[in-house]
Amino acid sequence: MFRMNRNVINLIICFGELLIGILLLVDPLGFTSSVLLLLGAILTIVGIAKIVTYFRLEAQLASQNGGLVTGLLLVLLGLFCIFKWEWFLMTFPVLTAIYGVITLVNGINKVQWSIDLLRFKQRYWFIAMIGAALTLIFGIIILLNPFTSTTILWTFIAVAMIVEAILDIVALIFGKF
Repeated sequence: MFRMNRNVINLIICFGELLIGILLLVDPLGFTSSVLLLLGAILTIVGIAKIVTYFRLEAQLASQNGGLVTGLLLVLLGLFCIFKWEWFLMTFPVLTAIYGVITLVNGINKVQWSIDLLRFKQRYWFIAMIGAALTLIFGIIILLNPFTSTTILWTFIAVAMIVEAILDIVALIFGKF
């Protein structure tokens, strides 16, 4: 049962990655600004809820949970995302480097997954290995950033996400791990 639940969760993540890749490919700026605005709204709402909870709690309990500080920080971060989302676009090279590192770590994780499939004598383990290799290559390319413009880099990232998601979905379906 746990294995089935983990595979379902992994499939949902893969489909999410596929959707994000497609949306990023279609309109990178619109998608990014929409995500930042949504994130800002969520952070602001959660922050306000924490502040309200702080004032509704008994003074002794409220003083121990840090809800006011957390709430204020979340509201400030949320408002920053809403009103200064362009800042994230200006810091895109730094965010890209972070994404590249995350992609490399994900690739290393996929290497273990493919080797686990091989050790369990799964027939299509090589699909997972191809996905792992591509993920590692994509991560290295993103970190090296040989692109002449941000638009080309965003397109590459979107295509990489789509390819990774499709290979992961195929590996999950055929791997039955």
